[in-house]
Amino acid sequence: HLSFSYGYARSTRTAAQAYEERVGVCRDFAHLAIALCRCMNIPARYVNGFLGDIGVPQDPAPMDFSAWMEVFLDGKWYTFDARHNTPRIGRVVIARGRDATDVPLLHTFGPHRLTTFKVWCYEQESHPATPPMQGVDRTLTTPLLA
Repeated sequence: HLSFSYGYARSTRTAAQAYEERVGVCRDFAHLAIALCRCMNIPARYVNGFLGDIGVPQDPAPMDFSAWMEVFLDGKWYTFDARHNTPRIGRVVIARGRDATDVPLLHTFGPHRLTTFKVWCYEQESHPATPPMQGVDRTLTTPLLA
């Protein structure tokens, strides 16, 4: 069992450290779950992106990126989210890799500051030509990175 808090974020935390410390953010949950799968020779990969609020109460926290994993079973990749541990829809995949170092959300040199990003997620209706009826419009106005 790991405890989640944005205050636990540390980009250098390994899967072993997450297991020992029992704390982390979604990146750490994904890394630990991937490591455990690989110990059992189950192929697993890291995914980063955005997780919409479709079908669940809207999160009052500022919009943020998310991480989860995909596991290859019986010839197909399946999505698992060790942090939320509940079925969710509205995932927007940005990248897939072996771990977070394969697919960082940002490559930069020097100071940087993210001031805003917007993602709109709409649940598909039964007919593809039907326009979406409900959506998520979450705007981040506070910096994620200082």
